[in-house]
Amino acid sequence: MNLSISPWPPTRLGILFLATGLSACASLPQDRGFSQVQSQLQARGYADVAQPGSEPADQLADEILAKGPLSADDAVRVALLRNPTLRITYARLGFSAADVYDAGRLSNPVLSGSVLFASGSDVNRYDYGLSQNFLGLLLLPARSRLAKAEFERTQEEAGAAVIDLSGEVQIGYQRLVGAIQIQRMREAVADAADASAQLAQRFYDAGNIPELELELNHGEAGQAQADVVAARNDALAARAELGRLLGLPADRSDWQVPERLPAPPAQETSLPQLQALAREGRLDLLAKRREVALQEDALGLTRSYRLLGDVELGVQGERDTDGAHLLGPSLSLQLPLFNQGRGAVLRAQARLELSRAELGRMEVETSQSIQLALIRVTASRELAKRYTDEYIPLRERIVKHTQQRTNFMLGGPFELIRARQQEYDTYQKYIEIVRDYWVARAELERAVGMRLPGDAPTGTPPTTPPTQPSPAAGGQP
Repeated sequence: MNLSISPWPPTRLGILFLATGLSACASLPQDRGFSQVQSQLQARGYADVAQPGSEPADQLADEILAKGPLSADDAVRVALLRNPTLRITYARLGFSAADVYDAGRLSNPVLSGSVLFASGSDVNRYDYGLSQNFLGLLLLPARSRLAKAEFERTQEEAGAAVIDLSGEVQIGYQRLVGAIQIQRMREAVADAADASAQLAQRFYDAGNIPELELELNHGEAGQAQADVVAARNDALAARAELGRLLGLPADRSDWQVPERLPAPPAQETSLPQLQALAREGRLDLLAKRREVALQEDALGLTRSYRLLGDVELGVQGERDTDGAHLLGPSLSLQLPLFNQGRGAVLRAQARLELSRAELGRMEVETSQSIQLALIRVTASRELAKRYTDEYIPLRERIVKHTQQRTNFMLGGPFELIRARQQEYDTYQKYIEIVRDYWVARAELERAVGMRLPGDAPTGTPPTTPPTQPSPAAGGQP
């Protein structure tokens, strides 16, 4: 619908339309909605950081990297400052902010004119007019409302992307720390196996053991060295993956992580509490619920205006060939004879049904992912506790008794070295369980959509035993 405005003083109706349009105008959202995203993240336990891609953000990231071994929270902060994918997510806020600005404003008026040349005469005919889209003025409040709601939905999606990235970073961080600790343990096992092989060689040279025993010791030493290589490769791959998430180039090596994982806490948050936290605060669910509300609003508007086509209403002026000025109203209507807008209504209904179905799927998947992650967290924590309470002390007692037998010449040195190797293997299994626990806990946090209550560690796991087996542990051949 177009309203033609003549170059003469506007009518009262024109003044009313203009005032209505100006009152619905929306200003450009400040910082493209970034501050609102930060507020949402703060409410969910995540640190406030500078806007990614800016010079202060890069400086802050460098300061965090330079201060020493990164904690898990430090790694998340660096990723929020430097991750390229997150910058893409924030950049999309600009599109939605621009939509809010455009939706709150009328389209620019159109100035039209024409000249009709009279045949065989010097007197020509002139037509002129100034038109403004009237349908846009009629729908301006609704368009502005929908655009603002869509902008809020985009902000919630951006916040959800930040939380998802935080979970990925924490998973990568725990895997890297666990890989480093496992590498250290495999190196200790390899040292023990190498010591056993050297001792076996001296015993064999002295004629005290058969060749089979010698080959068995050399085979164990070779396998232990192969395990070290595999563990080192795993650590390098985990470091590369975490570096990618942090937004760091491959040639940047001025950052480190600790060499030990913290022990699991004593207890976990209950499943009903976690489910309630996710239902109330998970940003992607909130964004999808807002999308459903938007589709409901859009369906109502489509139904209300489905019969309204293009309508041009206004005033047209012209100067005729005899020099007279003509002025009068004009009206053109698009009659809904062949298309009554039923297709548009059907599309709006389908979009609403699709959004509702996607919301239902997300709610089910969220509930199931929380339950599965909590099962893994609980199982890993209980198994780690059994290792600290039973299996590791048992291996330590076995080594102690074997050492006593060796001291009293009741057992051989190879028995002591193998007992020590088995003790190290138990330590490595414990480290793997603790790593799996923290990975599962990061997955649980990502499923809930916010920081978990009481996530501070309660202690540290056992470390590599300080004593190393040596060829002289059981005496010389």
